[in-house]
Amino acid sequence: MCRNIRTLANFEPPATNDEIAAAALQYVRKVAGTTQPSKANEDAFARAVEAITRVTHELLDELVTTAPPKDREVEAARARARSEARFGPR
Repeated sequence: MCRNIRTLANFEPPATNDEIAAAALQYVRKVAGTTQPSKANEDAFARAVEAITRVTHELLDELVTTAPPKDREVEAARARARSEARFGPR
């Protein structure tokens, strides 16, 4: 369920709002143990996603590093190579 949570810090260009919200949603789904909340839990689920999104933005804004920013295309190519090595060519 959490396969979509990716490292978001130290990328150029920075993580988008959509990427941060998607990571927050995956986190809440994992913690809640469900991909779709019941009607009774919808509000709590949505508030949790909003709060985690906000806190993640704050965290990413405050992190300091001396490492050069990572390139999204290079990281994606590395991930594809790891996947191919693990599962074979598709």
